[in-house]
Amino acid sequence: MVRPEFGFFLVADGMGGAAAGELASRIFSETVAEIFSTAEGLPKDSAELIQQAFGLANDRILRHTEQIPEHKGMGCTAELMVFSGDRFFIGHMGDSRTYRLKNGQFKQLTLDHSLVQRQLDQGLITPQEARTHAMRNVILRAVGVDETPALDLIRGNFSSGDLFLLCSDGLTDPVDDADIADVLTKSLPLTQKADELIELAKVGGGKDNITVVLIKIE
Repeated sequence: MVRPEFGFFLVADGMGGAAAGELASRIFSETVAEIFSTAEGLPKDSAELIQQAFGLANDRILRHTEQIPEHKGMGCTAELMVFSGDRFFIGHMGDSRTYRLKNGQFKQLTLDHSLVQRQLDQGLITPQEARTHAMRNVILRAVGVDETPALDLIRGNFSSGDLFLLCSDGLTDPVDDADIADVLTKSLPLTQKADELIELAKVGGGKDNITVVLIKIE
């Protein structure tokens, strides 16, 4: 979802079966839109609004699964990016990712909440092994799964020329970071870059949901 009029951009990737996962993603997106549209025109703390959005969406998904037990286990990973003044704020939960291309340097700003990432951090596996690990889709945090999930909140400054990428693991599983960076550095409109990234994921054998949001600071 891209809503620059309210100052936010998001990617939500559902889990828990196709129908239930899609519903969880929709609950998250609609909750964010509700909170930010209500706050429009008012002095607001972007970090606080992000925390409110994740918290309320989490509660709504849990309440839904209480009412419809067959949907138990549904949830979504989520990236929510907000711009305020010359600062950006990212709310992150799960294995969707946010990257930044700045002055030719491509960097992942978020850290996956996954079993494979934990094993990487502990030095138990190599990055090469992580890409083909049998349990690479085991997620340790997601919206709507636990009563009090931990939210990563990332802050930073941005400047003209910065390019941000929000994406689901449907892109990053089949496509290397180096190949993503190659596309982003091309002199193409954002829509063409997004299309090329999605095509790379398809060619790479990607069968999962492939979601891409690109934000260029002018």
